[in-house]
Amino acid sequence: MPDILSGLKLFKRELTPAQVVKKSREDRFMAREIIDGIFTDFVELHGDRLGGDDMSIIGGIAFLADQPVTVIVVDKGTDIHDKLSKRNGSPEPWGYRKAQRLMQQANRFNRPIIMFVNTPGAFPGKEAEAQGQGEAIAKSILDSMKLTVPMISIIYGEGGSGGALALATADQVWMFQNATYSILSPEGFASILWKDSKRSEEAAAVMGLTAKDLLEKNIIEYIIPESRNHPRVFNLIRKRLNDEIHTLNQLTPDELLTKRRNRFRAF
Repeated sequence: MPDILSGLKLFKRELTPAQVVKKSREDRFMAREIIDGIFTDFVELHGDRLGGDDMSIIGGIAFLADQPVTVIVVDKGTDIHDKLSKRNGSPEPWGYRKAQRLMQQANRFNRPIIMFVNTPGAFPGKEAEAQGQGEAIAKSILDSMKLTVPMISIIYGEGGSGGALALATADQVWMFQNATYSILSPEGFASILWKDSKRSEEAAAVMGLTAKDLLEKNIIEYIIPESRNHPRVFNLIRKRLNDEIHTLNQLTPDELLTKRRNRFRAF
C-alpha cells in the first residue's frame, strides 16, 4: 500500500479532499473514450426488456485482449444536451434493470463483468421513485452477490450513494486517483449534520471519500494513477484488468462467491 500511495505523487501533487471532490465532477475521462481505449470490438446492447432503455447506462460485450467480457459504464454525457438527457449520470430504474439483464447474461455465458461508475447517485425524480428506484438498486446489489463470474468495478469520477453501490458490488473495487466514493455528497452531508450546505469543504475533509482514504481503510483494492496521457492510463488499466481477471478465473464459483461476500461482510 505505501508503494502505491507514494507512486501517486509522481503524477500530481496531493490535493485536499475538497479539491478531489471538484476534480471528480470534471469531465476528465469520458465513458465512450474509456470503452474505446481499453476494449476492442465493443457491441452495445440496449433495453431492460421491461420497457425502458436508460441512455445513462452504456452496456454491451467486448474483448479485453482475447477475453470476452461484459462492460457496463455510467455515462454523464458530453455536451449540455447530452448531459440533460442522461441526467448527468443519474440512472433511473430501467438503467439499473438494463445492467441487471447484462449481468445475468454475462453469468449465463461465463463472461467476466467490468463496470465503470461515475454518478452523483440514482435519479431522485418522482417517476423514478414511482417505478421502483429503491427496488432496482437493491436487486442490483442482491444479484451481484449471486453471480459466479469475476466482477471488477472502477469508479472513475463520482461514486455517490446507493446509485454507485448498485454497480460496485464486486470482487474488487478500484478508483481513479481523483475519484470519490461516499454515502452522499459533501453538500448533503453538511446539510444533514450541520444544517449548512456551505460547509461542504469541511464535510469533504471528514467523510473519508478520497481514493487514498478508502485504500487505507481497505474499502477499495487499487488506485489508478491519472495522467493527461489517457492512452497510458488505459494501457495500465487493461494490463491490471487482465492480470486480476486471470487470477479470479482460477477460483471455483463457490470460492468466488464466498470471497466476494466476505469482502462486504468485513465492512
